[in-house]
Amino acid sequence: MHGGSRGLLMEIIPAIDLRGGRVVRLIQGDPSRETQYGHDPVAVAQEWEQRGAPRLHLVDLDGALAGSPGNQPALREILRAIHIPAQVGGGLRTLDAVQAVLDLGAAVAVVGTAAIRDPGFLEAACRVFPGRVALGLDARSGVLATSGWTEATTVQATDLARKMSHLPLAAIIYTDIQRDGMLQGPDLEGLSAMADSTQIPVIASGGIASARDIHALKVLACGRIVGAIVGKALYDGRLTLEAALAAAGA
Repeated sequence: MHGGSRGLLMEIIPAIDLRGGRVVRLIQGDPSRETQYGHDPVAVAQEWEQRGAPRLHLVDLDGALAGSPGNQPALREILRAIHIPAQVGGGLRTLDAVQAVLDLGAAVAVVGTAAIRDPGFLEAACRVFPGRVALGLDARSGVLATSGWTEATTVQATDLARKMSHLPLAAIIYTDIQRDGMLQGPDLEGLSAMADSTQIPVIASGGIASARDIHALKVLACGRIVGAIVGKALYDGRLTLEAALAAAGA
């Protein structure tokens, strides 16, 4: 998912959110609004791979909320069991934590809160792991939130993306918190603004519910949005991975 990915088909990236070693989905990131989808995350990951997913998005929700990794055993088992690349985020707020998930087998480490609080940390991570760090920007109405979305900031997502465009980032993952898990469609306006603000490849996340949404992203992006993370719609059966892949390739 580097700069050279431009011009390729938009990747459909199933999300696997881990809490207490189980696969779950939260509504708008709220831990009290959790739905469990499986006790065997390895089986879930293998199923997405077998059905054609080119990449997985793994989130350590416990890590995101606590500030330090919390699902290492499950992550290790998943990354050993699959053959496609995976990007891993959640609580990666030190260089050691980034190193640890890369050592587990992650292709890309996703850094969010620490990068917003300390841009120097993101610069250091990119210097040590060039092309293997993605910047996760999670926003409400374009304004960034941190700490598992529990803390608001006054920083505009596009402003931070612009400031970080000189770094050798694998991607920027832009999530609209208000749409996450709501199945109301992606924030096309916000994603367009994000893509306009940086030369770094953008991955869309939040609200994707249908093949029509994926097609809209592809039309909007004109190659600037290289991937779409899909979670709840896949798990609820509203959108099949096969239909999503077809829409991305159409």
